[in-house]
Amino acid sequence: MFTGIVNGIGTIISIKKKKKSNSYMVQIPSIASKNLKIGASIAHNGCCLTVTIINDNYIVCDAVQETLKNTNLGMLNVGDDINIERSVKYGDEIGGHIISGHVMNTLEISKILQFDNNYIVWLKVKNIKLMKYIFYKGFICIDGISLTVGDIIQNEFCVNIIPHTLLSTTIGNKKNGSIMNVEIDFYTQTIVDTTERFICNKM
Repeated sequence: MFTGIVNGIGTIISIKKKKKSNSYMVQIPSIASKNLKIGASIAHNGCCLTVTIINDNYIVCDAVQETLKNTNLGMLNVGDDINIERSVKYGDEIGGHIISGHVMNTLEISKILQFDNNYIVWLKVKNIKLMKYIFYKGFICIDGISLTVGDIIQNEFCVNIIPHTLLSTTIGNKKNGSIMNVEIDFYTQTIVDTTERFICNKM
């Protein structure tokens, strides 16, 4: 499990493409490598991957075909930066919200508005079925960042990005058309799906 509070930015050092998976070597921030062990979970742009090799601040993780199909990891190139988060430990502060690291789909940035040091990023949902889980002031996880929904118009919604998030994540480098990973809030999904089943059973 994760919280959406990114530990820092990692850089893709190499990508080994296999038949049904990719193997990524990533240079991670020193804060994220402390006491890291083989088999640990670490989020890459919000995707939960398992560490298979550790060499100082360099790690290797594999992404299988299903992950590559539903996330932006398959679009990464050597030299690209990604958001890195270690899995949460018992007793850690939950500064964001509970995140599983199971990315549902991707979003496309449709518009970026800048006011002083603050950004408003509008995102277009590719899978329209996800819109029923997105609510005003609700939790949303974008590329591993815990954010709050600011507004919703049809199949688009916006999030507000504060200066600290711009500096400590990759979102400040994104442009119109950039593809980002999305994980909806598990508790919101549970409530919506349970309510829908209850209504269907009553009809």
